[in-house]
Formats: sequence, C-alpha cells, structure tokens
Amino acid sequence: MNNELDGHEKSGTLKDFVCGMSVTVDSKNFTQYKDVTYYFCGGRCKEKFLLAPESYLQKAFSLPKKMPVIVGAKYICPMDPEVSEDAPGYCPKCGMALEPEVPIIDGDENSELKMFTKYFWFSLPLSGVVFVLAMFGHQLSLFSMEMQGWIEFGFSLPVVLWAGLPIFERAIQSLKNKSPNMWTLIGMGIFSAFVYSIIAVIFPEIFPLNFQSMGRVSIYFEAAVVIITLTLLGQVMELRARSQTSLAIKSLLNLAPKMARRITQDGIEEDVEIDHIHVGDLLRVRPGEKVSVDGIVVEGGSLIDESMITGEPIPVNKKIGDFVIGSTLNTTGSIVIKAKHVAKNNPNDINFGTIGPGSYPEIFLSWLNSFWNAKIIGIPYKG
Repeated sequence: MNNELDGHEKSGTLKDFVCGMSVTVDSKNFTQYKDVTYYFCGGRCKEKFLLAPESYLQKAFSLPKKMPVIVGAKYICPMDPEVSEDAPGYCPKCGMALEPEVPIIDGDENSELKMFTKYFWFSLPLSGVVFVLAMFGHQLSLFSMEMQGWIEFGFSLPVVLWAGLPIFERAIQSLKNKSPNMWTLIGMGIFSAFVYSIIAVIFPEIFPLNFQSMGRVSIYFEAAVVIITLTLLGQVMELRARSQTSLAIKSLLNLAPKMARRITQDGIEEDVEIDHIHVGDLLRVRPGEKVSVDGIVVEGGSLIDESMITGEPIPVNKKIGDFVIGSTLNTTGSIVIKAKHVAKNNPNDINFGTIGPGSYPEIFLSWLNSFWNAKIIGIPYKG
C-alpha cells in the first residue's frame, strides 16, 4: 500500500507527509508503518516521521485527536483514588476527569485543560457584556429595559448552552449515579437562574407586580454566565497546577532507563524494553549503565552512584545479596541482579497527592457534601 492522500489517488502522485513535497515510489527513503509503505524526499524527513508517525498522519488526514487509551492501563480519579476504570472518562463520584495511574511519558497536553481553556476564553467577553448591562445598564440608558433583557438573553444563550456544556454533563452524570457533588449544585443554580430569566423576558405578564424592578421583571442572566465563567476559570487554574505536577513526575520518569540487558534461561543476553521485564528476571548491568529496575545483586560487585535518590555524592559499594535501586548508576564493575520490583506492577510508587479514602479530610468532605444535598436539594443522605 502507498501513502496516497484521497486528493492524489486519481493523479497517482505521492506526498512526503513531513515536508509536503511530491515523491515517487522510486525514492530510496521509505518505511513501513502499520503495513503501509510511506515514501520521503530524503533521510531527514524519514527520521522525523519515525520519531512521531501518528502526529504526521493526523496532520495529513486531518484526524481529530482523541484521548489516548493505553491497553492494560488503569485510570483513577485524583480526588477519589478508589475509583478505577479501564478507559479514560469522568469520575462517577466527583465528576473529575480520570487520569492514568502511571503518567504517560509521551502523552500530549492535558486534553481537559485545553477544553476548559477554550470554553473559558469564549465565555469571558460575553459574560463581561452581560455583567456590565445588568449592573450599569439602567445608568447608561443605552436601551429600554425590555430591550436590554433581550440583549442579555442573546449574549447569555451561547455561554450557557455551549460553554456551560461540560458543567451540565457532569451535573447530569452525578444525578444518574446518585452521587451529588459540586457539579450538581452549580448545574442546578445555573439552570434555575437561566430558565427563570427566559420566562421573565418572554412572559413578564405572568409575574406579580412586586417582582418588577426598574420597569421590568428582575432577571438573572448575569448570575448564570458569571457562575459559568468563574467555574471554568477555577477548573483551568486547577488543571494547570495538576499539569505542572504531572510534568515534574514525567521528568523523573524520563530519567529511568528505557532498555535492560536480560539474561535468558539459556544464558543468552539480550537487550529488551523495560516494559518487558518481569519480577525474577536476571539482568546484567555493565559499567556506566543505569540499573534498570530495583533488584538484588546475585553476581559480581560494583560501586553504585545513588546520588539522584539519596543525595549522597559518594558511590555505595554493592556486593552479592545487596539491594540496588532502579535508575541509579553503575560506575565500575559488571553485576547481575534479580528483578524484585517492576514499576508497572506497582504504579503507586509515585504519590499524586490525592486525598486518600478513609482519611479525615475525605470523610469530612464526603459527609458535608451528602448532608448539604440532603437538606437543601432533598437528595437522601447516605451516612
């Protein structure tokens, strides 16, 4: 198969997906990816493609980016770590986006952060207009109060129906899961203010006279849009802070070796990816190499530089039976270790700073949330 774009199939021409130049099947620079042959104008473009093939293919075919799904990975909630799913989504308890237990080193920018940032910048100017009209419209006297109500409605409509969409989605999900949370309260507040204001603008005559102020029935479009904008701003700030934490964790993970030299049962040594290492495997660590995983020395001896873990600048002498830490540096002799701890088997090595289940903050917040919803909204309290 050839890497022909739909627009070039009839003409029989090919395109270099990296630089965009036209190429032919006679090019010496080509590669196979997912059973498809791709041709390039030169070796440099080929090397760039091999580093990030999906990125260039998405640009070429205008494929929408989706949240990555890692086979075998578990996704947990930062607030409720007991929630564990096999695919990304939203927490059924608090509505937050689920995150991988183990950070994806080569993952793209937080898709949830990008989404909330887009919604925030869209809602900010429209909410500003509605807020100014609601607070100072009667002083500016630019429109009649009746016309001003319709203008506020027009500017509020896209904010509530589009920028407020993620808020309503999480609020509805919380009701379906019978787990009211912050999104439940925010969603109900926005919905009540917006629907009431629409009725007040379209059918003002159905309201008693004491509902009127300054020649019209009081409306609350500005409350709905300002709540949405402030909620989106809070989410953006929170997600940026969490992204910075994830970036620091990814930087630490990048220090770990990507390959290990495994000794088979036949005594043959082979280089394998770190993901293929299992507990009990025998691994050789040569001078100048990093220890691939935590393990016990079973052959040889060496000085191990553990400064990145302990801060101690002097290498530590390791002999048979001693424990060695993954990612530390073997400085002198060659050693064979038996893998005792593989990171992928225990993703909780890195503490993400979540509020653990059963902790006092978690218990208090859970009780307060349930009590508030029981008394104010009427949803039964589950003690």
